[in-house]
Amino acid sequence: MNLAMLYRGSLASCNYACDYCPFAKRVDPPEALRQDRQQLERFVDWIAHRATIAPEDRYSVLVTPWGEALVRWWYADALARLSHLPNVTKSAIQTNLSGKLDWLPSANVAKLGLWCTYHPNEVTRERFLQQCQRLLDAGVPFSVGVVGLKEHADEIAALRAALPKSVYLWINAYKRTPDYTDSELLERFTAIDPLFPINTVRHRSQGHACRTGDSVISVDGDGTMRRCHFVREPIGNLYDADFADALRPRLCENATCGCHIGYVHLERLGLNRVFGSGVLERIPRGNVDGSEQFPGGHFDANLLSCPELSRNG
Repeated sequence: MNLAMLYRGSLASCNYACDYCPFAKRVDPPEALRQDRQQLERFVDWIAHRATIAPEDRYSVLVTPWGEALVRWWYADALARLSHLPNVTKSAIQTNLSGKLDWLPSANVAKLGLWCTYHPNEVTRERFLQQCQRLLDAGVPFSVGVVGLKEHADEIAALRAALPKSVYLWINAYKRTPDYTDSELLERFTAIDPLFPINTVRHRSQGHACRTGDSVISVDGDGTMRRCHFVREPIGNLYDADFADALRPRLCENATCGCHIGYVHLERLGLNRVFGSGVLERIPRGNVDGSEQFPGGHFDANLLSCPELSRNG
C-alpha cells in the first residue's frame, strides 16, 4: 500500500483575519482544542502502529486544517514525529507560516514539506520572508502561494523577486467573482506562476478517473474516510480493521473540480508528471519534459492533457 492522506481534524480557528476566508479570526473553545489534539495524536499513533503490523506499507500525509494549525504545539510535534516514522514518506502541512519554527531541529527535514500561504494584509513581506529564510536554512522543502487578488498584484511580483528561484511561487485564482481574472491579470500572473492558468479553470471531472479513493484519501478527525474534501460521501473509517477494502479506483462524481488539492489527482490532467513526490506540498519536481528545472526553467502547459485550458482561462 502506498497511500496519501489529507488529514483535517476539528481545528477551525485561525489567527488571521483574511476577508476571503470564512474561518478568519475564529476561536476554538478549550474543549474543541483538546478534542483536536486527541484526534491528531490518535492519527499519528495509528500510523506508527501500522509500521509494526504492515511495515511494507507507505503513507504520506498533508494536514489541511480549516484554520492555522502550526500555532498549536501538537501539530509541530505530530509533523516531527511522522517525519521519523519508517513507513512515512512525507509529513506536510498547509500553513500561513506565522508560528514558531523552533521545532524544526527535532524533525527529519528530508521528509517534511510545507505549503506556505502569504497573506499581504496580515503580515509584512519582510516578516514572511524571514520565516522562509528559516526554512531555507533548515533545508525544509516548501512552496509559497498567494491568492490572486488584483490589489495584491504588485506585492506578489515583489515576493517573487525576493524569493530564490528554487522556491516555487504559486498563485490561486480568485474564483468567487465571475470573470475576475481578465486577460491582463492572467498574463501578469502567468509570468510569475506558469501553472496559474490551470488554476483558473474548473476542470471537467465527472466520469473521469481520479486517484482519490484509491491511492489518495481524505481523513477527518474521527477517522472518517472520504475520496477527497469535495466528495462528502464516506467510504469507510481509517480505524476499522478492514479500512483498506474501501480503497479502489473510482471515477469522479462531481461535475467539475476547481481546487488544486482535488484536480491535481485527476488522471487526465497529467499533473502527477509535474509534481511527482512534491504533490502534497505543491512543489513541482521539474519541467514536464525533464529538460530544465521548474521554476526558473521553461514550462509548457500544452504538454499537459487539459483540452479546456487556454490562455483565456
